[in-house]
Amino acid sequence: MSNTANSTAQARWLSVVGIGEDGWDGLSPAARALVEGAELLAGGARHLALVPERSGQERLSWPSPLSDAYPALLARRGQRVCVLASGDPSWYGIGATLTGLIPADEMLAVPAPSAFSLAAARMGWPLQDCTTLTVHGRPLELVIPHLHPGARLLILSWDGTTPAKLAALLRSRGFGPSRLTALEAMGGPRERNAANSAEDWSAERVADLNTLAVECRAAPGTRALPRTPGLPDDWFEHDGQITKREIRAVTLSWLAPRRGELLWDVGAGSGSIGVEWMLSDPANRAVAVEHKADRAARIPANAAAFGVPGLDLVRGKAPEALAGLPAPDAVFIGGGLTNDGVLDACWSALKPGGRIVANAVTLESEAMLIATHKRLGGQLSQIAVSRAAPIGGFTGWRPLMPVTLWLAEKPL
Repeated sequence: MSNTANSTAQARWLSVVGIGEDGWDGLSPAARALVEGAELLAGGARHLALVPERSGQERLSWPSPLSDAYPALLARRGQRVCVLASGDPSWYGIGATLTGLIPADEMLAVPAPSAFSLAAARMGWPLQDCTTLTVHGRPLELVIPHLHPGARLLILSWDGTTPAKLAALLRSRGFGPSRLTALEAMGGPRERNAANSAEDWSAERVADLNTLAVECRAAPGTRALPRTPGLPDDWFEHDGQITKREIRAVTLSWLAPRRGELLWDVGAGSGSIGVEWMLSDPANRAVAVEHKADRAARIPANAAAFGVPGLDLVRGKAPEALAGLPAPDAVFIGGGLTNDGVLDACWSALKPGGRIVANAVTLESEAMLIATHKRLGGQLSQIAVSRAAPIGGFTGWRPLMPVTLWLAEKPL
């Protein structure tokens, strides 16, 4: 270990060392020095078994749940503590979790090749051209937004049953021709690959330690989710009360989603605005507020079908149902606009610099938006959309109800 590495390690009491299936032999001299010099060595039982025991060194095997170990680590602040992790600890690993608990200047991370790097190398794929995901402890539906013909996905599995479940999902979405490869225990003596098309996948289980590589191929007529807003209305389950496709595209452009932001979708109906808000970026969050039972029941189904199962649902009537919700970066009011206090409650909760958009189709709700525009400013627009439809043996324009939209940005 260099003098620089020595001084850095001494200043940081906690080290997080990535280790591969090749174990001790694959560790660099710097990583070995951190493991050997630790008073406490922590990690999963599999990781600890890869490292020789040292006299006088205490070991901590992760409990379940893992969070139960955090107090024990924090109690050792100032001592030499080393945590073992798979591959790159900061890429969907324990390192990413610990950075939320411990200041960065108290930690030293020494990564090994990540599962993504190894998988890309095994497949001969440029890593920068791949989409990297994890379904480890997360819903499998998160893969859905990334299913595009020609896409290459690298996915951290939950366990040995994940490949078969993913193959079934691919088939159900029209991506049965996709090439699916399960890469097991990469970098160690147990490394093995299993590959087939999703439609011909037959292995019910592989080794629990596996990473999946998917080369997406679509069957003719397959529906892939576009990157732009304004999905077709009939892709959603709804009862007719849905922000129509053309209006939804404009509404989302006004809401202007940015990475990591939270949306309140008030009077959510089918949840279409919240769904498309979350599709704009994987880090985005949304809360759908809906008081009608039948509509509320459709929202989780729509969220799962579009690959955003993290869409939160609050069943209740605004403004009462808004109490206690985290402050939003943006608010959309698509229903319940004339309920007493809804608009003011949303404006009050909105973060400074946040955007609020409200749509009105009735004269009463339009009058409210006009009055609010006079009071708070912002922008008013009205959109009228007509769609071609059969008229006897001919085709004519059938107008949808015009929609008045109000947009305002809360002052900083």
